[in-house]
Amino acid sequence: MRSADFQLPDAAATLRAGAALAPRVVGGMVITLEGDLGAGKTTLVRGVLRARGVEGAIKSPTYTLVEHYPLSSLYFYHIDFYRFNNAEEWETAGLPECFRDDAACLIEWPQRVAALLPPADLALTLGLASGGGRTLTARASTEAGERCLDAIAHAVMPSP
Repeated sequence: MRSADFQLPDAAATLRAGAALAPRVVGGMVITLEGDLGAGKTTLVRGVLRARGVEGAIKSPTYTLVEHYPLSSLYFYHIDFYRFNNAEEWETAGLPECFRDDAACLIEWPQRVAALLPPADLALTLGLASGGGRTLTARASTEAGERCLDAIAHAVMPSP
């Protein structure tokens, strides 16, 4: 497993980090996004989806639980477990069906159902930086995740 820390000075940098990931995200991937409310999780996902050609509104799935974006031969599922009080809710919501070889799952608040999720290829943690902007920690646990980490590294400035 490899990890790296990055500085994201503004929302545009967060979008660039997401856009850098976009061409590296393939079917079967699981990418988790952790961080407090307002840390930039949905902004990063928006960067991924815009770079993959999604037009129109890209919003947080906090209330809908899942936003689905079918793109050519790959389905993107943007999942948000923030409102889950009990991990078993994911089964009744039909979410296990999202995890398949022709789909990539980008998951906010994964810690709410951690024991039920497949292992993440890439785990991202966003936080507020003391001097403004955001911090991003990326942890890759597969080769696909490492390719994503490398793409982020080429798009944004690593933390000193």
